[in-house]
Amino acid sequence: MLSLSKLNTYYRIIFLVLCICALFFLLYFILYIYTERQEKKVYESTLYEFQGEVNSIYKLNIKPHMSTLTDVTYWDSLVAFTKTGDKNWYKDHIAFEFPAYEVDLIEVYNLDKALLASTHSNKLRSASFLNEEAFQWIVQEKSTRFYYRLPEGIVEVYAGTIHPSDDSNKTKHSPSGFFVMARLLDREYLNHFEGITSSLVAIDSLRITSPLHEHLLTQIALKDEQQQVLSYLTFKRTFNLSFQTSRQILLIIFLVTVFNLFVFLYYYRKWVYRPLQLITQILETPDRKSIEQLKMTSGEFGRIGNLFDAYNQQRKQLEIAKRKAEESDLLKSAFLANLSHEIRTPMNAIMGFSKLINEEALSEKERSNYLQIIHESGKNLTSIIEDLIEMSRIDSKQITPNYKYIDLDQCMTDLYHSLRITIPPHKNLSLHLSKKNTSLPFRILMDEVKLKQMITNLVTNAIKFTDTGEIRVAYSVDEKKGLLLFKVTDTGLGIEKKNLRVIFDRFRRVEDDIHLERGGLGLGLSITKAYVDLMGGKITVDSTPGSGTTFLIELPFQADTCPLEIATDPAAYPSPSPQVRLKDKTILVAEDDDINYLLINKLLQLKQYRTLRATNGWQAIELLKNHPEIELVLMDIKMPKLDGFETLKHIREMKLTIPVIANTAYSSLEDKERMKAAGFDGYLPKPVQKNEMYDLLEVLLSRLSSSPESQ
Repeated sequence: MLSLSKLNTYYRIIFLVLCICALFFLLYFILYIYTERQEKKVYESTLYEFQGEVNSIYKLNIKPHMSTLTDVTYWDSLVAFTKTGDKNWYKDHIAFEFPAYEVDLIEVYNLDKALLASTHSNKLRSASFLNEEAFQWIVQEKSTRFYYRLPEGIVEVYAGTIHPSDDSNKTKHSPSGFFVMARLLDREYLNHFEGITSSLVAIDSLRITSPLHEHLLTQIALKDEQQQVLSYLTFKRTFNLSFQTSRQILLIIFLVTVFNLFVFLYYYRKWVYRPLQLITQILETPDRKSIEQLKMTSGEFGRIGNLFDAYNQQRKQLEIAKRKAEESDLLKSAFLANLSHEIRTPMNAIMGFSKLINEEALSEKERSNYLQIIHESGKNLTSIIEDLIEMSRIDSKQITPNYKYIDLDQCMTDLYHSLRITIPPHKNLSLHLSKKNTSLPFRILMDEVKLKQMITNLVTNAIKFTDTGEIRVAYSVDEKKGLLLFKVTDTGLGIEKKNLRVIFDRFRRVEDDIHLERGGLGLGLSITKAYVDLMGGKITVDSTPGSGTTFLIELPFQADTCPLEIATDPAAYPSPSPQVRLKDKTILVAEDDDINYLLINKLLQLKQYRTLRATNGWQAIELLKNHPEIELVLMDIKMPKLDGFETLKHIREMKLTIPVIANTAYSSLEDKERMKAAGFDGYLPKPVQKNEMYDLLEVLLSRLSSSPESQ
């Protein structure tokens, strides 16, 4: 091994190839011996299968006649015939059906062994050939089969004692006589076996003990009434499987291997050894001449020569990538530090003011202010968590566009009304919606949820950095280019030119006093940019510090030629009727978390609603079956045993039209659309907003109370 370690790669591979060849020659010898043994084993296995096949066919050939013998010897009419000897009965019932028995002789004897009747074919003319030993054997066995040698040849005899039909075991009554069938083992009999066994069949008087390998041979002993071997039924089939061809193939492979060994050694030196020498020279001393020679080499080594040429450029690119990776790590570290600060800020307010409200010295106004601070901090914390979850879904490729045809005007109008109420009262801001085109006569193919989220993020960002003035949302359709144009303009603080290139980066935000004061992770614009890219569009920004900022989104779209239909939004509920009394209504709350249930139950009690609780879906279904007074269900989605979706499915299968509201921590717009598609009558995201819950309950219960079915 020490001397081998001193060899270069070329000679090591040569040594390895020689070892492999030696191993192959050894394998060839083993395969040759194995072939010899396998041939013997295959022959023995095939012979065993052939013997089993012949025995099975032989038994199947006997079985019908034994069944016929059994049926006939329990025949009451045959019992009567042994006593009366009625020739006409025998002629009508036995002789007439003789061909159906498929034998060459039928005989009926009385108990005194006197022949009462006999029928035979042209092949067999011998009659009353049974001797006393044969009758004794029949009496002993009651139903038996044996062979007999006659002048015509060997016959197969089926014989049995005759008994009444109620003596199934032939033990109640003495036999009334004997019934005998015989068939001649002639050439026709042997041909029948040859056809179904694909072998040569003959009757031999001697047993063959050492068959040749060229044939498969088996014998069945034919025994007489004394169970002595009378002769043998011999089956012989040609054994065509030969391993001589395998031996020849092994020899050819051996010779070809020797030839290939010399060919390999020649071309290996030319194609591998010489290029490896050039590579070694290049790595030791970057010789341009060696590189050119390597590039002239065919195959992979020529490409390696080209790689050496590009090595310096790649090295520079790797250095640049290294710097970017280090910068990315720094940005992520800064982002995590900022995330910690943004989360701890509202958490500090929530925990601090939660303790302060228990102070007895606080006035009601102070306590109310502290509760408002806790509420606002909770909203900020929820917003941060939702942005983090959404960005995580984007990074993990879990978000795909969900296109459908929508009414763009109706979509933007609904979005405008929902955004207008989010402007804080202390800001002197107005929100405007404008459209350059006239009303569109067609629907467009668009992901409505992501479109609303993009506009919402831009407007929310504008509200954060605009204290006075206006925010304007404009949209238009460029049918020639197939583009939707959305513009969000504000009169806010603006962005410096140097910061415009980083505002869409997910781990970066503008680091100045104003942006630090306003807070936030800066993920809203990153999410918007990811959505725009996902939908094949682009987003640009133009800003003047102190004057405002304009974001422009361009999205491709496809028009629908179908006429517009009036869109209905399940969430857009009408105001409840003031005449309907909503107190004392029974509401089922399906919620497995005790704290969440405690909150919801308290909120419902404040409105004088009665509540029942289920901690899983199956329990909710049972309560609905047993409490018909339940008029509405508040359903958590993530419950043990049966989740909210499956529970709603079971409720609808029960033909219950009771309103079901999804109350869940799944809070994205896509989740809301999923709840609507599942068939929920309403949607309340967690954390629950009291007034939002009251309004939705009053709408659904009022609608239920005013329906014709409830009157």
